[in-house]
Amino acid sequence: MTGPDADARDFIKAQTRPMPHPLVPEITIYQATAITPIWTASEDSLTEIGMEPPYWAFVWPGGAATARYLLDTPAAVAGRVVFDIAAGSGIAAIAAAKAGARTISASEIDATARAAITLNAAANNVTIDVPPGDPLDVAPPAGAVILAGDVCYQRDMAERMMAWLHRAREAGAEILLADPGRAYLPKTGLAECARYRVPTSLELEDRETRETVIYRLTGSA
Repeated sequence: MTGPDADARDFIKAQTRPMPHPLVPEITIYQATAITPIWTASEDSLTEIGMEPPYWAFVWPGGAATARYLLDTPAAVAGRVVFDIAAGSGIAAIAAAKAGARTISASEIDATARAAITLNAAANNVTIDVPPGDPLDVAPPAGAVILAGDVCYQRDMAERMMAWLHRAREAGAEILLADPGRAYLPKTGLAECARYRVPTSLELEDRETRETVIYRLTGSA
């Protein structure tokens, strides 16, 4: 197979290595390491070649904690329709598949991230739909379990995302929001489901572990 998707997959394979995350050893994810070139590439240099920052090349605390929660609590998604928004590497969506979700979609606006999710799903022998486009521009999926990991790190993004998640909840969706202490997490309308200490990297965070909480969205915006 040739074309942009194949080029993206080749790029990902060249720049990352498939390996588990310490908190979720059951799942293999293509990740950058200290010895892969993408690890040291600056955001400016990536912009020069027309590539978005490679958020997909790392397992962020919200995704890792959500994956751990779903594997530990499969009843949360078993037999359900699951939608993972801002899915990153897709680790949470893969966990949902392993936990018995009926159908799983993982959404990312970056085409390379979508290619990474597809590769990661294949590496774990699961099937995940990876639709193009910005999901925040369309109506939320009614009745689904929506996974939102680490989406409150930037004000504009958090405000837009939380408005969409509240509309989804009003339409009958159940929202699981994972947050490792980001600045723009809402202060109300959240019920804690679980809490994990997630190993991370000093290249990504300002500490070696992040306490990450899985919340259920309960209140209005």
